[in-house]
Amino acid sequence: MAKLYIVPTPVGNLEDMTMRAIRILQEVDCVLAEDTRTSGILMKHFDIKTRMQSHHKFNEHKTVEGVVERIKGGEDIALISDAGTPAISDPGFLLVRECRRAGVEVECLPGATAFVPALVASGLPNDRFCFEGFLPQKKGRATRLAELAGEKRTMIFYESPFRLVKTLLQLAEVFGGDREASVSREISKVHEETVRDTLSELAAHFTIHEPKGEIVIVVAGIPGKEKNKEKDNPNKFSEF
Repeated sequence: MAKLYIVPTPVGNLEDMTMRAIRILQEVDCVLAEDTRTSGILMKHFDIKTRMQSHHKFNEHKTVEGVVERIKGGEDIALISDAGTPAISDPGFLLVRECRRAGVEVECLPGATAFVPALVASGLPNDRFCFEGFLPQKKGRATRLAELAGEKRTMIFYESPFRLVKTLLQLAEVFGGDREASVSREISKVHEETVRDTLSELAAHFTIHEPKGEIVIVVAGIPGKEKNKEKDNPNKFSEF
């Protein structure tokens, strides 16, 4: 039975492309691409000649139903985005949802996504975290930040280099300027960089050093209160 394949692509270094991803893109009948010009470079590099079709946030509402019907009709289709895993701050969710509703099998390959290396490299707690993606640019932005003010988990945000300093200043205002954070950019590329400091110091740093490339901001959650270890361990005998 035909299916939809969700295929991650490198966020920077083409060597991060998996052998399985290459094989799937070679074998399917059609590749849905966020930008066929951008994906064309990837396809040419790996000598993948499968035909591509444009599938992006401006047309996905109109094309989703047709794509589902094509798969039900026996056509294997792969979905890729410009970089990383589709549906993570990229088109893909609508198509996956409609495939599931229609009983169409969806297979998602593991692979590159920007926030995982940024989280690990930050040195901040990563046993629990929340991925926020891009904050609302205008309407709802202040409300969302206020809602996150009490978040205990490490928080992850995507941001444009043009809005980075403004966002860092807003985060500092809501969370406190001394909150630990990190900024990662150009992940897996030649000029990859991760800067770790407080939100205030990061804002000051990138005010002087103009950021370039895709940005991932990782912010520590609200510090928890220290627990009384003796109360937490009732079986521990007192030394007195």
